[in-house]
Amino acid sequence: MATTIGKSANEGIKDASQYLRGTILDGLANAATGSLSKDDQQLTKFHGIYQQDDRDIRGERRKKKLEPAYSFMIRVRVPGGVATPAQWLEMDRIALEHANGALKLTTRQAFQFHGVIKSNLKKTIYEINQSLFDTLAACGDVNRNVMCNPNPHQSKVHAEVLQLATAISNHLSPRTGAYHEIWLDDGTGEKVKVTYDPPLIDDIADPEEPIYGKHYLPRKFKTVVAVPPSNDVDIYAHDLGYIAILEGEDKIAGYNVTVGGGMGMTHGNEETFPRLADLLGFCTPDQAVKVGEAVVRVQRDHGNRDVRANARLKYTIEKMGIDAFREEVEKLCQFKLQAPREFHFEDNGDRYGWIKDHRGHWHFTLYVENGRVYDTKEYPLLTGLRAIAKIHTGDFRLTANQNLIIADITPQQKSEITELLEQYGMIDAHERSAMRLHSLACVALPTCGLALAESQRYLPDLITGIEAVLEEAGLRHDAITIRMTGCPNGCARPYIAEIGFVGKAPGKYNLYLGGGHAGQRLSKLYAASIRGDDAPQILKPILLDYAKQREDGESFGDFVIRAGYVKETKDGRDFHKDVVEPALTV
Repeated sequence: MATTIGKSANEGIKDASQYLRGTILDGLANAATGSLSKDDQQLTKFHGIYQQDDRDIRGERRKKKLEPAYSFMIRVRVPGGVATPAQWLEMDRIALEHANGALKLTTRQAFQFHGVIKSNLKKTIYEINQSLFDTLAACGDVNRNVMCNPNPHQSKVHAEVLQLATAISNHLSPRTGAYHEIWLDDGTGEKVKVTYDPPLIDDIADPEEPIYGKHYLPRKFKTVVAVPPSNDVDIYAHDLGYIAILEGEDKIAGYNVTVGGGMGMTHGNEETFPRLADLLGFCTPDQAVKVGEAVVRVQRDHGNRDVRANARLKYTIEKMGIDAFREEVEKLCQFKLQAPREFHFEDNGDRYGWIKDHRGHWHFTLYVENGRVYDTKEYPLLTGLRAIAKIHTGDFRLTANQNLIIADITPQQKSEITELLEQYGMIDAHERSAMRLHSLACVALPTCGLALAESQRYLPDLITGIEAVLEEAGLRHDAITIRMTGCPNGCARPYIAEIGFVGKAPGKYNLYLGGGHAGQRLSKLYAASIRGDDAPQILKPILLDYAKQREDGESFGDFVIRAGYVKETKDGRDFHKDVVEPALTV
């Protein structure tokens, strides 16, 4: 196993961390500051924690010679996005008692808590684990929360894809005892014993971390499971993906495996770019976890540990080539992958409202704007979902589009839950423009330290401005995907949206057009450093043109390419090339 420490500072931090322990316990005990040391801030990411501060009041506190208003974001790992009603109630309670009174549903089917102060960190994480969730590997240079298709119109195979998502999550979890020692130690000193099912690939060089080793992965790693024709998990945007190949409606024959997707880039650095995943091959269900482990091991040993900006699996595959990468995976697996099988994706959105499944059970998909679950006087969403969780006998499913499915409602319970949906104003939450229903935003300001511009707080108002154009064009009910991030890291996956905004500076965004409606194509820069408030007028002639000139069934992303507004982009290496000149700058 490669263990050479390169130029990346994070590699040195991991090397000296004693398997993610660092000085975290000492930092938690230091009451003189609300922060942790810089090195420990990197290590706590592996434990599911990001240190943040309120940037809205940073300047005011500096003038008063106070340290920033530090708090922590905690991300809860939820494989497949499925929570029981009891778990939902615990997340609700923790949000109110320890966080800022809101639950955040992420673009990766996880819960996030914001505003947790350092003195409450240990208690909060302990209580999360008591709910039978955890935060281990929700962040950091490891495999993170594993996503899967949650949609009820494919519920015949949902149990099987959820089982795979959970199995991969368990198998690829870090094995260090640091998490238990720091957050869950009951004073007995007893270590948690773990086993691998299926067994590990037999090249164990590090008993503490048999898969990852002392230095873990070069960078974060994300895994998803998709069920065609829905690409709601945006499989091409992730390091590792499994596309379920069905025999009939209720049997999974196996999975097409994809590798090398990723959204992040750096402004001004053309050696960084978003990339669509490649098809690696086909595996049977019993081979799927082993293939995943092999992909992780190849990235562990061949990923770039010198330059962190080029450390994701997508750059490893660009360097090695997909054929050489497949060969390394097959060597570890000791079997050949089969040729990929045919499949077809239609879209990457959610289906809202009531849906009845093959058993006669009901599912209600609730639109949650930007995934923020909290109460206002006009819309007590958190309280309403609490009331439902107290009586619900099914489950809750977080979607990759930041929405929520109240799932597996029995016919006997449907009327009671309908009454609660009506009472709390949720029954018609999806009565919005199709563009708003197909929108995503990252958190950005005021808490994300990487944000260059607003996102979550701004996108709803921006869409309101664009909706006036949609009404004029007669496009209110036409699904156009629109996504916004406050920085180029791409957490809301804007580079595969039909309309994407990426923060460049306060109030300024790069505007991208032409992503695939099913997430199967990259977008292209159309307008650089525009004011967000100018976006409706910039988009107006294009949307009007689309309304008049589109062909039957043509998506907006397809149209802007055919009409010449931007050039088609599928290869990440072409993302910065062939920008239609002059790129519009306002």
